[in-house]
Amino acid sequence: MIIRPHLHWFRMLLAWRGSVLPQLLPRLFLIFCISIVAVAAHDHLLPITLNLNTTAPFSLVGIALAVFLGFRNNASYDRWWEARKLWGQLLNESRSLTRQVLTLPSRQIANEDLDEFLAALRAIPHALRHQLRRSDSRDDLAARLPEALLERVMASRYRPATLMLFLGEWVQRQAHAGAIDPMAVNALDRNLNGLSDVIGGCERIASTPLPFAYSVMIHRTVYFFCASLPFGLVDSIGIFTPVFAVFVAYTFMAHEAIASQIEEPFGTDDNDLALSTMSTIIEDATRDLRGEPSLAVPRQQAEDYQLD
Repeated sequence: MIIRPHLHWFRMLLAWRGSVLPQLLPRLFLIFCISIVAVAAHDHLLPITLNLNTTAPFSLVGIALAVFLGFRNNASYDRWWEARKLWGQLLNESRSLTRQVLTLPSRQIANEDLDEFLAALRAIPHALRHQLRRSDSRDDLAARLPEALLERVMASRYRPATLMLFLGEWVQRQAHAGAIDPMAVNALDRNLNGLSDVIGGCERIASTPLPFAYSVMIHRTVYFFCASLPFGLVDSIGIFTPVFAVFVAYTFMAHEAIASQIEEPFGTDDNDLALSTMSTIIEDATRDLRGEPSLAVPRQQAEDYQLD
């Protein structure tokens, strides 16, 4: 994810990293070439024009396309924002569970047992991140889990859920040993259920993209409209057709590209969520409650920086 400080209005016009313009350049160049063909054909071959002032289909398609693109962007942003709220809830639940195991037990729990619980809790964000991105989680989990638990987790298909099961078993063992009373067990179980809701919510977003037919329809309409637009502009603005056609094409194509990026918020595109940094922040928050040294959150002291 690209994160930049607030820029001056003029520098915002020239921003490159974090925008979708680099990936659009080949497509915009194609529209520019079509515009040149439209101008040449109009001036030298035959008057091929689609007057936008009198051609109802152009106006209707443009309005409908703007409405559908707005709806697509809203739907994609809703997914992105819901994913961000779920990871915010993951931070809250992790802090609550850490506080509870440190303060609720009716008698002192051995440091080894606390370390075991907190290690599994801190591993959940990393396991969830790798599951959502379909990447290998062994290195991150090996740095946080004891060997026996690591092998158990790596042998499972849904590793965050396996870690959740281990946390539930830990609470059960402490309750049977008399270290945690029934009221504390209920409080811990509510927060464990909250973690399960977070994991399930993220899995739902990751496994349920926007309907493919809907995305294809908008994609085809955008490119048909942008490719035919120069023939509708050439009669009224002539040689300036390539400039305006490329600008309008950039507007429509950029909206579609942004929606396509944020539709899958757990990826590694420039505008996806910074899950690696968020995982480290969640882990660091639990360490802080126990008075442990802070983890270094990766952030470059530069004009702009990328968090993944």
